[in-house]
Amino acid sequence: MFTRTRFQNGCLSTETRKNGPDVRVFSWRGYDAKGNWRQQKRVIGTIKQYRSVSAAEKAIAALRAEINQDAEGGSARPLTVEQLAEHYAQKELAGDRLAYSTRITYERYLKKWIVPRWGKQTLPGVMPVAVEEWLAGLQLAQGTKSKIRNIMCALFSHAKRYRFISENPIEDVRQGAKREHIPEVMTPEEIMALLSELKQQPWLTLVVLVAVTGLRRGELLGLKWSDIDFEKSEISLNRAVVHQVVGGVKTEASKKPVSMEPDLAYLLHDWKSRTPYSSPADWVFASPEMGGKQPYWPENILRRYIRPAAERAGIQKKIGFHTFRHSLTTIMKANGEDVKTVQEILRHANSRITMDVYAQAVTPAKRQAQQRVLEQILPPAVRAAAAGQEGVAHA
Repeated sequence: MFTRTRFQNGCLSTETRKNGPDVRVFSWRGYDAKGNWRQQKRVIGTIKQYRSVSAAEKAIAALRAEINQDAEGGSARPLTVEQLAEHYAQKELAGDRLAYSTRITYERYLKKWIVPRWGKQTLPGVMPVAVEEWLAGLQLAQGTKSKIRNIMCALFSHAKRYRFISENPIEDVRQGAKREHIPEVMTPEEIMALLSELKQQPWLTLVVLVAVTGLRRGELLGLKWSDIDFEKSEISLNRAVVHQVVGGVKTEASKKPVSMEPDLAYLLHDWKSRTPYSSPADWVFASPEMGGKQPYWPENILRRYIRPAAERAGIQKKIGFHTFRHSLTTIMKANGEDVKTVQEILRHANSRITMDVYAQAVTPAKRQAQQRVLEQILPPAVRAAAAGQEGVAHA
């Protein structure tokens, strides 16, 4: 825990400038670079940026935490989780260091779950046992609980990095949870049963696409027809759409082209011939309700189409888009695919991945692995229709 001879609350004021708008200023007493104890100040932002005092106070929470960081010894008021969250948001979530989807997820979980429960608690008072009891009592999916746990761990790792605390109490909780948590997966038979209930387009194509490629939700909805190369039988991943905000894909490894075997190409070509939004710049899964200007909302797809179809098929599992990614991993391992092929298909980033042209290629092993999965999950009627259209004209 950080300490200091006195706790600095500081003072927020407004300064008028000859050129430009008035600014909010935070002042405090502290040591300068020469070791002298004197009055210091820092401009927080303009009046336009922080119209209310409360907004400015929230912005200086992180700065106040740093000022009171480990310095001269003695006792000080411990940091609260709410103050830590604000510091973390300004240092880690601001800017473009993280993908938009990651930033928005962390911000939402901090605001909705972590701060309301733990915000007023001081850091030394957050006990691992209490965190686990709290998580166990939440009426949420295991995947959601895991995300909350991971965000809390990241939060306390941040506190340790800035010396607000000496150790991360949530790390042991996360490691134990990793050993216990088994993600929900679907068998090939269950996916086939689901697809048999999803006879209408574009839902049949959408589920087959995500089930055999492992595309992340944002990558799936970020596809445009210009990304689908029927000549090369490849799909390029150039963007991700999260909450209708267009951003980049998660990692450099995520940009690798994705294989498109004949059965999958047939379904995509069939959907392209049906949709009114088939120009190169159009979204592959464009929403008619938005005039094709935006892709569908993912939660609407799950709630209106995929989950009802799963219920009709007698599937009791809670299905989300990531369920298909987990399921693909399990199916490929059961098929005996080598670890490297599975890693490449899922486009996981690690230190061994090279970014040269060979690492970017769609290899025969990837194509064969995808074809084996297609053979396992496609309903017979769909396979028969695709087989009859092997010579489909390229778009």
